[in-house]
Amino acid sequence: MKVLLFSKYSRRGPSSRLRSLQYLPMLKEYGIDVQVRALFPDAYLEERYHGSPSSALYRAWWHGTQRIVQILRRSEHDLAWIEGELFPYLPNWIESALARSVTPYVVDYDDALFHKYDLSQSPWVRRLLGSKIDKVMRGATCVIAGNGYLAARALRAGAARTAIIPTVVDEQRYTTVRHGADRPSVIGWIGSPATEHYVLDNREVLERVCVKYGARLLLVGPHVDIAKQFNSVVPEVVAWSEDNEVAMIKRMDVGIMPLRDGPWERGKCGYKIIQYMACGLPVVASEVGTNNDIVRHGENGFLAASASAWEKRLGQLLTDWSLRSRMGLAGRMCVENEYSLKAQAPRLAEVLRNAGRGSCAA
Repeated sequence: MKVLLFSKYSRRGPSSRLRSLQYLPMLKEYGIDVQVRALFPDAYLEERYHGSPSSALYRAWWHGTQRIVQILRRSEHDLAWIEGELFPYLPNWIESALARSVTPYVVDYDDALFHKYDLSQSPWVRRLLGSKIDKVMRGATCVIAGNGYLAARALRAGAARTAIIPTVVDEQRYTTVRHGADRPSVIGWIGSPATEHYVLDNREVLERVCVKYGARLLLVGPHVDIAKQFNSVVPEVVAWSEDNEVAMIKRMDVGIMPLRDGPWERGKCGYKIIQYMACGLPVVASEVGTNNDIVRHGENGFLAASASAWEKRLGQLLTDWSLRSRMGLAGRMCVENEYSLKAQAPRLAEVLRNAGRGSCAA
């Protein structure tokens, strides 16, 4: 089977790497040959996060025209696999016209992309693009969703079929770690500049806990100057890379995933939690969205809905090594059974095969 993948990014883009690109070697073993057509190169992400916004915008338009050429060139394939949409911010009539050149197609969502349009602060964006993603979903042979919130939106939009496939880790890259009690405990977070505000929302709690229990704070992936916004503790800030992410997580004792409770957050797939668990760490996560599905409260971590709950649960884990160890082991088993490539690659392969035949059952 030949599949043409229209990803948003290359491997440096987390959504593309995790939702599609990491599966390609295993899909090959299942007889599915995937050709990749990424919209934005690594240079775009570099300029978006660390360089010139105007230069990033220019690159976006340039590579958008390249994608049009790729679509109109029409390669031989059985199925197109689209990450979210073909063209960000282009009206649906253009998207639909081009999508007809790559049908049948499946479309994949790992976050609430539709809220970029229907909840935009711009009335023009809401008016012109508010229903765009619904129409993309409706035209798909199958919508692959990372969680139930996204799948429910697809069904309301009129999608013919949906399949829920969570965002997963390559379990072979992650090994468990057990730190002794003879060193300061480390509370850790991994993310990006775009999500660092969730850490800052919990800054005061993290400062109090670190001071009270003599813990350290490790932040992987935010802007380097985030440390200046802390007062009573000085977090260690490390740049993220695909090569160092596992090593950084293994320096942690407790992994955290704070979120706000809003529409965007309910669409998130809890990947940080899965990464922490894959390394055998207990977690504390906000009681929001799919976090409630991944974290089994009191078994592989804790859910927290208030500042006092965050402080209490972090304190429990920082003062009880055996609890950390027990929860970490349960988390690793959860990942192996449900949130790993080994568990989900066969399901994805079946979804793609069936979509090529006009179905979507996994």
